[in-house]
Amino acid sequence: MLPSWEPLWPYRAVLAVDARNFSALDSKGMQQVNADILPLLSEALSASNVSAQWQLRVFGQHGGDSYVAGMDPEVLPALVGCFPGALRQALRRRRADSPASTPLQLRVSIHVGPLPHTGLGVPMVHTHRLLDDDALRALLSRANPEITNTAVIISQRVYEDVFESGCVNGDVLPDQFMRHLVKVKKFQQPAYVHIPGFDWRLADPDIFEPLDTTDAATEQPALRPEHPLSRLPRPRARSASVTRASTASRPTTTSAPGGGSDDRQRAGPARRRGDHGAIGGATARGARQTERAPRLPCTARGRRAERPAAVQLCELQSLR
Repeated sequence: MLPSWEPLWPYRAVLAVDARNFSALDSKGMQQVNADILPLLSEALSASNVSAQWQLRVFGQHGGDSYVAGMDPEVLPALVGCFPGALRQALRRRRADSPASTPLQLRVSIHVGPLPHTGLGVPMVHTHRLLDDDALRALLSRANPEITNTAVIISQRVYEDVFESGCVNGDVLPDQFMRHLVKVKKFQQPAYVHIPGFDWRLADPDIFEPLDTTDAATEQPALRPEHPLSRLPRPRARSASVTRASTASRPTTTSAPGGGSDDRQRAGPARRRGDHGAIGGATARGARQTERAPRLPCTARGRRAERPAAVQLCELQSLR
């Protein structure tokens, strides 16, 4: 009996775009951006000489401030090399035609992988994780929208397929893409960021997550856990006159043979101090509870340090 197998879904080049700061617009502004995104993509892709393939796109989805679609992977050199600059020019023309409107900035992600005709699958999820990269968002947030209107991120697979193939991709260079580690939810993969016309040697490297996956926070020495009572106020110190007066008024105890009576009297306050139900009764007895044993550090209290924090708190309050 021959083994069964399923054919792999066709490889798709996945293109996704998202408008920055869409929620800050008013209703009319949102409607305008929603209406402009698809014509802008069509204009930029036509200028990139892939309009015929764009007409054959699959699983196109409009999300209000975003759009995603799949295309034949043979267009990847054009998407990586020609499309970002063409989209930048299309956004500039839109700005010139509507100077009173808010400048539109777009984030773009490009990925590739096997996907069914519905577009549902891991490559689609990874495309949106790239689009949600914090560094990509930060670039557009700190940029002048009149100058920088496009930020592109491509997966490592797309980068390697395009630049290692040697296929002509316009005039873009590999050095125009900055590699960094993308961390979004459980997704963690290297990717490449591209700003059309920007020289990355002029950029501050601190805007990106380091490629070393070791979390820097784990290299710091661990802080010693704080004792649960370290934040509680200390009891007020007794004055010498009160201490002498209470000592003088305390009756002298005569020890029974064998030390039985004296031991029981010394153990009584200790048991009351360690028991919730006896704290109130100990307070009511007044003179016998006036003088307490000196407080010891938490590490030197023996069994007392092992009690719950709530019991120790009651003891501290009774000392006042």
